[in-house]
Amino acid sequence: MRTDVLGVAFDDVTMDEAVDRALAMLEEDGPHLVVTPNPEIVQRAKQDPEFAQILAGAHLVIPDGIGVIYAAKILGRPLKGRVPGIDFAAALLGRAAGMGKRLYLLGAAPGVAEQAAVNLQAAYPGLVVCGVHDGYFQEDGPVADAIRAARADIVFVCLGFPKQEKWIAANGEAAGARLYIGLGGSLDVFAGKVERAPESFQKLGLEWLYRLIRQPSRIGRMSKLPLFLVSAAGARLRGR
Repeated sequence: MRTDVLGVAFDDVTMDEAVDRALAMLEEDGPHLVVTPNPEIVQRAKQDPEFAQILAGAHLVIPDGIGVIYAAKILGRPLKGRVPGIDFAAALLGRAAGMGKRLYLLGAAPGVAEQAAVNLQAAYPGLVVCGVHDGYFQEDGPVADAIRAARADIVFVCLGFPKQEKWIAANGEAAGARLYIGLGGSLDVFAGKVERAPESFQKLGLEWLYRLIRQPSRIGRMSKLPLFLVSAAGARLRGR
């Protein structure tokens, strides 16, 4: 049973439950899609029917943004808690590293995925990163062929939304992996190119504030969060 938050249906799971589900998918024939919507993604889905359909058909939909958690509470159908995509990915690797699963990294600028691979293999002994490809490609086919040739089980697709989800929907079967996860800018973090908010900000769900302090140019994007919550309040008043 999923919980609808302004048109996107979320799985009501804890971090451990989300990882358990992902590991189960690795034992089944694929492809399986995991998506990590935040308020921006929910709002984009309202404007993009193709994207909305992909989110609805995903095998696991986890609430990445604190705004989603607040909106769910406002709507009167609270979720168990936030499951940040990058933390979910790290937890998954922590458990999959000793299982012989093969990870492919797709996205970011040239050189970033390579450095992310080095860092991840150091952080998770036993992890096999079987291939990488940057996000600057013109044709999907050769990338899908490379993933299939690498015999990947898990693919982190970091092309930004909705491009990454649409790429998986179009190419997941051809690429042959069992589990695909759309993770936005996570490769930059794994590579050490972008610093995450301090843990105190993370625990309070204030990573967005830390990013705004570090990058004031993000004010336009961040200003949408209050509007998102207002939309949730309006939907609650209308009984939706």
